[in-house]
Amino acid sequence: MITASDKMADHKGREHHISPVAEFIKQIIYGGNDGIVTTFAVVAGFAGAGAGGIAEIGGIAVLLFGLANLFADGAAMGLGEFLSARSEQDLYHSIREKELHEIKNNPEMERIESIEMLQDRGFSLEHAQEMTDILEHYPEHYADFMMTYEIQMADPNGENPIFNGLATFMAFICFGIIPLLPYFILEANSFTFQVSVFSTFFALIALGLLRYFVVRQNIYRSVSETVLVGGVCAIVAYLVGLAFS
Repeated sequence: MITASDKMADHKGREHHISPVAEFIKQIIYGGNDGIVTTFAVVAGFAGAGAGGIAEIGGIAVLLFGLANLFADGAAMGLGEFLSARSEQDLYHSIREKELHEIKNNPEMERIESIEMLQDRGFSLEHAQEMTDILEHYPEHYADFMMTYEIQMADPNGENPIFNGLATFMAFICFGIIPLLPYFILEANSFTFQVSVFSTFFALIALGLLRYFVVRQNIYRSVSETVLVGGVCAIVAYLVGLAFS
């Protein structure tokens, strides 16, 4: 026999299910875009240095510099994301402890702040006072309320710093390898660079489409913003190489 609680659990599972890709979309977009731009910067830098630059240096050198940058920067970004998420959690807990201390030792001031914040959000004075009365009976929830509305910090405890770092690293590697793929197959020359440009453009479009399929908000904006941001960075890299031609 299916109980009401079973139905509610099933409803929550269907209505609020978040895929692993959606859960780490921030890290995937950030890492993927940076990976594409980082490796293309190496290729574009060599190409911009002169039409014969790549041919003289050789495809092996392009791959060597490209792969070195890809894995070194990917590891740096992954570890940076890990440290960033861990630091955010530490900061949140530190400030929350101060809020709990204030709730315990300075309840009148916290009460005034709480009522004012609720009124600012449209509550009547009577309802704001009633809600504050309820919150005062639950200090932990009171602290969460103050963190959200007074400090304006989201609770980061649902995030896993290790998985965040891995998601950033994997996205960086998977998308960042695409601009280098032509140099694994073709001889290093101007045509190969053109194929790499096309591959980079394709990678940025794929990243934009991934963003759209996760957020489901305006496919043209999702793709165009991703291509535009990555394209600007790629052009800058080529121009820097051109300056040294």
